[in-house]
Amino acid sequence: MGALAALALLAACSDDKPMTSGTSGGAGTTAAASAVVPGSEEDLKTNVGDRVFFLFNASGLDTDGKGTLDRQGAWLGKYGSVAVEIAGNCDERGTEEYNIALGQRRANSARDYLVAKGVAPARISTISYGKDRPVALGSNEDSWKQNRNAITSVK
Repeated sequence: MGALAALALLAACSDDKPMTSGTSGGAGTTAAASAVVPGSEEDLKTNVGDRVFFLFNASGLDTDGKGTLDRQGAWLGKYGSVAVEIAGNCDERGTEEYNIALGQRRANSARDYLVAKGVAPARISTISYGKDRPVALGSNEDSWKQNRNAITSVK
């Protein structure tokens, strides 16, 4: 019984953040966020959000995705020398060829939105990993939702 209590205490102290179906990273500030270097990839993840999510077989942006990209666009406006790469990803279903093409459409959708918001196209590159880089393991809807994304990272 004591061992279980100790294990629960250690798990509660863990700094691993669970994945959610919303954006990764938020606009709120925390004590950990104050140690983040402004304009860094960690700043993007922690204070802005680094990914948008998509419906099955879709590359269109929803309201949450547009909100995340609006914050990314403002952040990129603040840090004018930062260049980013947007990686499009898919869940495990479908052929490799289909998922590479869908991942590219997702990355392009996010890039096009940022460009329309005033970010210079030369600052944004895109790549598709299809289904080759899942962020959540598992063959269920919760995992698939997490893996249908476009992730922005600092180059």
